[in-house]
Parts: sequence; structure tokens; C-alpha cells
Amino acid sequence: MGKEIQKVVILGGGTAGWMAAAVLSKSLTKLDITLVESDEIGTIGVGEATIPSLHFFNDLLGCNSSNFVKNTSGSFKLGIQFENWQKKDHSYFHAFGTTGFGMWAAGFHEYWSRGKTLGISKPFSDYNLEAKAAEMHKFAHDDKGLNFAYHIDASLYAKMLKQEAIKNGVTRVEGKVEKVNCQNDKGYISSLELQNGTVVTGDFFVDCSGFKGLLINETLKTPFVDLSHWLPMDSAITVQTELTEDPAPFTRSIAHHAGWQWRIPLQHRMGNGIVYSSQYMSDDEAEEILQSSVEGKSLTPTRKIKFKTGYREKLWNKNCVALGLASGFIEPLESTAIHIIQQGIMQLVKYFPTYGINDLEVAEYNDYMTNDYNEIKDFIILHYCQTEREDSDFWKFCKNMQIPSSLRRRMDLFQKTGRFVQNKNEIFVDSWLQVMIGQGLIPEQHHPLADELPEKELKEFLDNIENDINAKVNQLPSHAEYLKKIS
Repeated sequence: MGKEIQKVVILGGGTAGWMAAAVLSKSLTKLDITLVESDEIGTIGVGEATIPSLHFFNDLLGCNSSNFVKNTSGSFKLGIQFENWQKKDHSYFHAFGTTGFGMWAAGFHEYWSRGKTLGISKPFSDYNLEAKAAEMHKFAHDDKGLNFAYHIDASLYAKMLKQEAIKNGVTRVEGKVEKVNCQNDKGYISSLELQNGTVVTGDFFVDCSGFKGLLINETLKTPFVDLSHWLPMDSAITVQTELTEDPAPFTRSIAHHAGWQWRIPLQHRMGNGIVYSSQYMSDDEAEEILQSSVEGKSLTPTRKIKFKTGYREKLWNKNCVALGLASGFIEPLESTAIHIIQQGIMQLVKYFPTYGINDLEVAEYNDYMTNDYNEIKDFIILHYCQTEREDSDFWKFCKNMQIPSSLRRRMDLFQKTGRFVQNKNEIFVDSWLQVMIGQGLIPEQHHPLADELPEKELKEFLDNIENDINAKVNQLPSHAEYLKKIS
């Protein structure tokens, strides 16, 4: 398709559609952008918890953190507390900040590992500022240098993005798609016919139509890469409840015998959900577990969601890019749903085919996004396979399953040598260390540089980091106080 791309059509609103509309209209101002959505079609509502990469996206739109939290009725997130994952009644914290500090050749975890063999190391998270602040329910967005993300009301976020996009000239068309028209020769999409008779033409299409994937799947027949043999979760039930206590600056992830539950605190309510495999748990049992464990009065009916873990073989196919649930889905264990949407949009801006679609650029886009999906997939599998739990058929499967070779190499390298190798453009770095150690994967060796410190100096080194963190945390206001101040 050699023609110049001037008119972009986005199918579907919600988080993915309006994120795309807001950034494309802000970055590529000469484009004619139309977003088609139906008031009759509800949205799944892509996760309410995020990771720190969202800062870049918000900065691009000129939205500062305080206004963002205020407009989305959100709260701040310093990480995730994992409960019952390594084993029952065990918990650890995955924080967004860097743990301790090391040298160029030896990471902090290697000094910590040596200290552990000597009996002088505290728990790994004690050397992480964000983890300690979360434990004390403290937060401030100031020069203390906390790394953070957000808990947000996804519907309010979509509303905010919609206002930004329309301000930038995006046209919204209401209606349901009756037919998708394609060019006869190459199969490129040419227009959408709506049930009300409106025809929306375009040069380039962004599919944000949810799991249905009306363009990428039903029209272009793009194959799906199924990951459910590694991640068998295929169901979720959600419910919103009243807050019974001040919102904490972290998400809770609580494992059960066939999956896990989340608790995401916002300013005005608690988001609750249960994720499970229907192979190991019925819908009725899952709903009973969820309803019996929530705190506070229910504000909404429970909502059941069925999904399949995986992604499209091509996220960009012909003149269509899929975003959000249309492109694929990795369960929300590490809050990566909005991140994947953001990555897809930023890469689309980078490789936007203004002067015509080039197969080389399409291939680069697809390689980048496929790598992103697979790195996240490996990281999620780590939480399940590195466990001591064997108290149910589900956990027996997870502990003994054949994992991807890329994950096996990384885990073996860390366990045998203490080495951790970062991949290019990887979003999770220190996170890998925190989760591997938190799940009980402790290195058998450490770098010889860690042996250069005499035991007394190593203890002073570790104590100084811990004391410095405690001093900083003691100066912070409570998360609840800070939210009240900015709201």
C-alpha cells in the first residue's frame, strides 16, 4: 500500500481506543482521526492498576501526577504485595524501586546473598525504599525519589483521554459496525459500514474492539498465539466494594488453590477480583470465594469475564494495528495491560506509515511488540512455576510444568551463579530479582567482588542502606494524608 496515510480510523473507545486517539492527535497533528464506538457495547475496562512506564505517556499529554490522581479518583502504587505464592502464609513485596546498590560488575543482590550466608542480611525488601514506604503506608511525590505508579478508575481515565483527544480534533462517531469493506486485490481495509447507514472510510485502521477483534481477527483472520498451556487462567470475576480503611499505596495479590485474587484501593472504592482456571475451579466456587473474602458493602454486581492468554501473530497486519484486548491478553498479575497498550501506541507513532506502508517497518513493529509480550509472559510464569505449593492439582501443575527455554535459562543462571542478564528494552529489571528471591529462588553463588568486603564492612554497608531508607520513610506523610492534600 504505497499511498500516503492521511485518515486514521480507530474502532472502539475504552482505555485502548482513547489512549490511541489522544496520543496520535497530540503527536501527529496533520492526521484526520475518527473514533467509532457504540454506546450499546460495554467495555471490559482494562485494569485499574498500572506500572511506572505510564509516567512517560502522561508527560507526553502534559498531565502531572497530582491532577492525574485527582481526575481518576486514584491512589498511588509503590508495588504489589504477593501473599501465599511461594507457600501458604508467606508474603513478599515487589516494589518499583531499585533494591540497594551494587557495583558495575556485581549487583546488590550478590552482596545481600553473601550477607545471607553469614546471617547478617535482613529480608531483601528491607533494602528497598519503595517497599519500606509501602509497608508503613507512607507516600509523597517529592525529592525523596520514590518510584511509583497508580491505581485508577479506568472509566474516568478513558473520559479524561476522550476530552483530550476531542480537544485535539478527533471526531467521534457513534454506531455499531455492520460490515467491514476491504480492497479486493490485497485485502486492505477500506471502510466501515455502520448499522445506521454511516460509512467511515480510512487509510489506516486501529482495532480496539476488545476480545472480538473485529478487524484484526474477524476481518484479516490474523492467527492467535495461544499461551494458555503455560498460563491456564481463563476466567475472572470482579466486584467493587466500599472502602473500609484508608487506601494503601500498593496492590494486594492473594493466591488461592486455583489462581489468585486482587485488591486495588482507590479513593472512593476498593476494586476486587478473582482470577482462576476453569479447569481447576468452577464459576460458582470462584464467586463464592470472592464474595466471602471482600470487605465492605458491594457497590456493583459481580461481573464474569472469560479470556484466553496469548497475542496475535501479527499485531500490525496490512493497514491495521490492534491494541488492547484485540491484540492479546496477559493476565493482570503484574498490571501490564495498560503498559502493552502504551507500547503499541508509542511504537505506532515511531513507525507511523505517513508515506505508505513499508513491510520492513511493519516487521520491526511486530518484532518489538512480540518481544514485549514474550518477556512479560516469562515474568508472569515465574510467579507460578517457582513455588513450594503442591496443595492442589493447580499448584502441582504449575510447579512441575515445562516452562519456556528463555525463562529456564534465566532462572538457572541466577540460581547457579547469581548472575542476572538484562534484555534490550526490558521493562522489568530489579523486579526480576525481587520476584525470584521472593518466590524462594536464592543464588547458590555470588560474585567474588562481594568477598572483597570483610564481614564487618559488609554489615556496615547493609546497615547503612537500611538506616538511610528508614530515615527517609520516617519523614514521609501517610499515603492517606497525601491523597487528602492533593485532592
